Amino acid sequence: MALSLYGPVTQLTGVGPKLQASLKKLKIHRVIDILFHLPMRYQNKAVITPIADLKAEQEAVVEGIIRHAHLRAGRQKVLTVTLDDNFTALNLVFFHFSDAQAKAFTSGKKIRAFGQIKPGLHGWQMMHPEYELGPTPLAANTHATLTAIYPSTAGITQKQWHDLQTQALDLLKLSGDTQRFTDADKRSNAETLLDTLHFIHQPDIQADVISLQQRQHPFIEDLAFEELLAHQLSLLHLRHHKQIYKAAPLQIDLQQQQQFIQQLGFELTQAQQRVLDEIFSDFKKPQPMLRLIQGDVGSGKTVVAALAALAAISSGFQVAILAPTEILAEQHLLSFQQWFKPLNISVDWLVSRHKKQHKDAVLNQLKQRNKDSLKLLIGTHAIFQDDVAFNKLGLVIIDEQHRFGVHQRLALRDKGLHIDDNIHNTGPLSYTAPHQLVMTATPIPRTLAMCAYADLDCSVIDELPAGRKTIQTVVMEQHRRAEVVERILTLCQQGQQVYWVNTLIHESENMDCQSAAETAAFLQQALPQLNIGLVHGQLNSEQKTATMQAFSSGKLDVLVATTVIEVGVNIPNATLMVIENPERLGLAQLHQLRGRVGRGHQQSFCLLLYQKPLTDNGKARLKVLRESSDGFVIAEKDLQLRGPGELLGSQQSGITRFKVADLQLHGHLLEAVDKTAHALMQDSQKNQVLIEMLSQRWIEAADDYVQA
Repeated sequence: MALSLYGPVTQLTGVGPKLQASLKKLKIHRVIDILFHLPMRYQNKAVITPIADLKAEQEAVVEGIIRHAHLRAGRQKVLTVTLDDNFTALNLVFFHFSDAQAKAFTSGKKIRAFGQIKPGLHGWQMMHPEYELGPTPLAANTHATLTAIYPSTAGITQKQWHDLQTQALDLLKLSGDTQRFTDADKRSNAETLLDTLHFIHQPDIQADVISLQQRQHPFIEDLAFEELLAHQLSLLHLRHHKQIYKAAPLQIDLQQQQQFIQQLGFELTQAQQRVLDEIFSDFKKPQPMLRLIQGDVGSGKTVVAALAALAAISSGFQVAILAPTEILAEQHLLSFQQWFKPLNISVDWLVSRHKKQHKDAVLNQLKQRNKDSLKLLIGTHAIFQDDVAFNKLGLVIIDEQHRFGVHQRLALRDKGLHIDDNIHNTGPLSYTAPHQLVMTATPIPRTLAMCAYADLDCSVIDELPAGRKTIQTVVMEQHRRAEVVERILTLCQQGQQVYWVNTLIHESENMDCQSAAETAAFLQQALPQLNIGLVHGQLNSEQKTATMQAFSSGKLDVLVATTVIEVGVNIPNATLMVIENPERLGLAQLHQLRGRVGRGHQQSFCLLLYQKPLTDNGKARLKVLRESSDGFVIAEKDLQLRGPGELLGSQQSGITRFKVADLQLHGHLLEAVDKTAHALMQDSQKNQVLIEMLSQRWIEAADDYVQA
């Protein structure tokens, strides 16, 4: 069988089950994946440095004559070999060696050694260097290039990496699959993929090692561009796949819309109106809308979603709203019932804790094809159940979309596929699909949004409602808890409410953090005149709901909670958020928690109660939160500090699996990547071979990639 770049690594000589298992840990399955496993640093073994010219911590090759070898006995044997190059001496020190090795270091032999230079009691020394012994003279130094050092795992030596890379490069050369794709802004002079990879794995000794190691060399940027392009094309292909169906145009009932806005008691912001115009423009198109709304906490995304839902319902369609938690689902239920009841629009919800009687009633109303049918269903993952069937689903709204994967968006879309009564042909175009609106209160940096959501049109609500006061953020050490308790008492006696967020539920011996349960007990003892509640993820749904309702109605003064209240809680009377051990959370999550207060007209505060000592990273995060209330500024910093995987959530496919590209280093390439990808997709049939080549090269199991 012919060897293939895209075949398993077991094709290569020396790769048995054990080595294959070690490579799998590094997500290396195919031969070509080995080539995209780039060096983390380089060693220069091509130049022999005079001992007199050595510097501390330098890695160098030295050559000389062995003058003597000394073996020191004891609990730990130490072998010291002294050599000189006719001018200066240097010691080679070995703690682990065999008798045969020790005997081989005889006076008068020539030796060439490579290692890191350290100062010792008797001059320069190398600890456990690589070395070569031989007659005088030694063979010429054959290292004509820098030597790559690869990130590794247990079971793979650097010698094995070099052997694997050599075999993979040879196979790439034989395959002829060396076409390199770039845009008009050529970053390097490489003509082929082989040129690029050969330079990266075996660079010339004059190469710019610093930029190679920092992954900012033009040759590495070439690879990053290709990988980002392959990723972008996959998402655009997914978008095309989602738009193979028609969509029913939705009409805007201006009178009903105005009635809805009047009952709100406030005017829409310009940003809300701009995003609504973008949504309504999508509703007029023959393809399903695929739009993401980004908006900071409190920017009014839900109101925009409600107006979009109103357009679908007034056009004779049903609407589904998907939320990641029951708390958020219930929050939406209360809001939409309040807004839609005066308009005689039926609203209900479905979550996993609902009894069969409620579920059966909801399912029955969903299936009705008359005025009694359920127009708006709000729910959690329970909506995905097979027996949940809509009679005419026209709009799907997904809140906190980063909690869901692409395949879940597709699954909910498929519940809304229905045959167009006016078309009698078969095939995709005989169906209409619902419009999709996805929302996030976690602002995503522009570069990340371009890469993660290329299958969606993006809208941004970048304006807060008039009169909303900036939340004041204070950073305080744990030992000042007594002051915090006094502040809580004062606020609650004034009729205000307080959140206290802990990162742990119960006491842990391994972490110096006070748990939520401990804090609730402490506060109840310290403030017996107040009502303290506790909510966390281990409570059942009924318990969480009861506690949240008690807090919402004002029966509880203080709510102690874990991060389950990160989204979906809207208590205008809550004016203080205490977050304990904030150094354990990411910036985006802290910003979300802070956004639970400041919902009313009173001045609100967020108190970050940290535990010393703080790491530099922890100090940086708290400083950003104290100085900024702009979610997009905070998201950019979070991307720098924690990377895209943490910011997007584990459900988003592809981003955290990049082989070469790093959005923090290569985000500047995305404008060109996006432009190139759209140009290729405009004539996808003509460019099909190129698109398939890029996909095969960079994305293993490409079809699964876009479905993940």
